[in-house]
Amino acid sequence: MIADDSGDDEARSNPVGGGGVSSSGTQQYPLHFLNLDLDAKGQQGFLENLLDMVLLNATKAHFGFRPTYKRVWLAKQKAVPRIYGDWNESYNELPRWLLGVQMTMSGSSAKDKSCASGWPLVSIDRTHLYGKYGGTLLVAIAQDENSNILPVAFALVERDNVESWSFFLSHLRQNITLQPGILVISDRHNGIKAALEAPDEGWVPLTTYRAFCIRHVTANFTLTFNGKDARRLLVNATYTKTEVEFDYWFNIFCFEDPAMCDWANRIDYALWTQHRDEGTRFRHMTKNISECVNSILKGVRNLLVCSLVMSTYRRLAEIFVCNGRGAEAQLGTGQQFNQHLMKVIKANLKVFRFFHDDFV
Repeated sequence: MIADDSGDDEARSNPVGGGGVSSSGTQQYPLHFLNLDLDAKGQQGFLENLLDMVLLNATKAHFGFRPTYKRVWLAKQKAVPRIYGDWNESYNELPRWLLGVQMTMSGSSAKDKSCASGWPLVSIDRTHLYGKYGGTLLVAIAQDENSNILPVAFALVERDNVESWSFFLSHLRQNITLQPGILVISDRHNGIKAALEAPDEGWVPLTTYRAFCIRHVTANFTLTFNGKDARRLLVNATYTKTEVEFDYWFNIFCFEDPAMCDWANRIDYALWTQHRDEGTRFRHMTKNISECVNSILKGVRNLLVCSLVMSTYRRLAEIFVCNGRGAEAQLGTGQQFNQHLMKVIKANLKVFRFFHDDFV
């Protein structure tokens, strides 16, 4: 678990949308929220996974009136610290909690709580926090040999900029992704680009590779050029596995509009096309594995920082324990290879038998 030492920002006091009412008269709502019939959401982690609209509808069902969206949002901001504690104290508590993790878990340090090797790729992304002081959560996600999604590093930073990404990626390289030949897949954020290209960060060519998420490349493309057909042609060219196929689709793409061709040619082909990746993408064309984790983290983006870290830690512990037990069960049955490799072997044997029967 990596935590930035950045100072606190001034609080963001107003949500997006909602009615134009003042905060006066909303003191009652935190108590009301505590009395709502929300047992279906679970007692542990109250408000952790509750959206504002869920609270709004629950208030209407329980009390018979429908408050404005802004009143619900303001009430939630008051209920969260009453349940989880003071916002400022949560920042003070986090170093103590991490120290406890460090003392009870061998191999951890004050900067990180993950140690991993062997993953050929890591997908990096960020999600914005909506608590009192805002901030950004940077994440690094990998996959094991059975294609299980495994979060390997997090960073709480003040802003999504070059300094923050340099902090995160330098510790990621030094403590977790130690092996050579690893692929980093991300969007085209300038902060990520600068951090990966810094000569002293360890992300140098030949020892590491970089690739762009195709979904974000096409999203950037549609900001300049309209039309589903043009986007489809770009995606078709991207996913081709041979130069002949690429030339076919890319020539049609360029014929539609030379300006689109010039836009695509400004990006290194090795960063966004499959036929030029030299096998370093491992068939990963998007950073969907990190997007999946971000969708899970949506429920904790409103929490106090220490509660956010503890909730993430609890979920990670469940994942690693579950995967560990599964691996032990496989070893106990005498399996020599992981499940994913066994599926590939069986598929190849099936193809071999099909052609063998045809020629015999």
